[in-house]
Amino acid sequence: MSTTDADDLTLPPSNPPPYSTTALLAMEKNYGFPPGCFVIKSVATGRLLDVELDDVEDGAEIILWPEKEGSLVEGLRKPEADNQVFFIDTSGALCSRQSGHAIDVEDGRLLLRHRRPMSFPYPNAYSHPLPQFWYSSTTKQILVRFQCDPSFPDLQPNTTPSNAWRQNSYLLSSIPLRKPRTLLENASDVFNSVIASPLSPLASIFGGPSKSATVQEVYNSDIDLREDELLEEDRGEGEEVDDSQEKFRRVRVLTVNSDEEGTAETAQRRRTWEVMPLRRSRALYTR
Repeated sequence: MSTTDADDLTLPPSNPPPYSTTALLAMEKNYGFPPGCFVIKSVATGRLLDVELDDVEDGAEIILWPEKEGSLVEGLRKPEADNQVFFIDTSGALCSRQSGHAIDVEDGRLLLRHRRPMSFPYPNAYSHPLPQFWYSSTTKQILVRFQCDPSFPDLQPNTTPSNAWRQNSYLLSSIPLRKPRTLLENASDVFNSVIASPLSPLASIFGGPSKSATVQEVYNSDIDLREDELLEEDRGEGEEVDDSQEKFRRVRVLTVNSDEEGTAETAQRRRTWEVMPLRRSRALYTR
């Protein structure tokens, strides 16, 4: 090998850089999560974080599902409940016990993520650092810390990326799911609206003023707007109803501005989580 070829090689430093004090402290405290394996329960729904359909493939979604195993003692648990068990690995990533794969965030959803090769321009939607999940035992909230802009903007050459995303907080929240409205309920709404405004159809025909649709009216219309597509600031009291008989619930990572005003109690409850460690023996088992 020529001297020129040798100079082109990027060699690692003779001594590795020291770990930062902040990173070491965070790792020692396991980012607020208990050491070892644990389950994560939504206080609002009573359901556990769960890898949907016991999937192990890249992109499998993390949802909320009723608890499969009531015991927290390792030797007493059924293996098929492992898709509801998580841990923090040595890199600081939240991982599923069943597959060992880390949890990523894509468009606000939690997904299983297989390790991927680096692609350029880095970071991008396909190849990027995994987010870190932090649990606060004080607020019972799970915060997500991104190491790059989670929207992965398509930057033009010589463009300085915006750091506005750093001013936001990112919190994990459950999403309520309403039961489908019956034909009788829809017919009753139409009847009541006609009784309340008997001239409104005529007024609209002759150019009279028409009111804009509310979130509830959009929900009741034929527009296919899912519960998890509503913005948090658009959720009224009706959109907080969680009475569906479906077993599953969705979870989303919400962007919370630093100047956000007081949040409704129901919304705060959806952002509250209980993290319960698994025990190795019955003697340590308390619940």
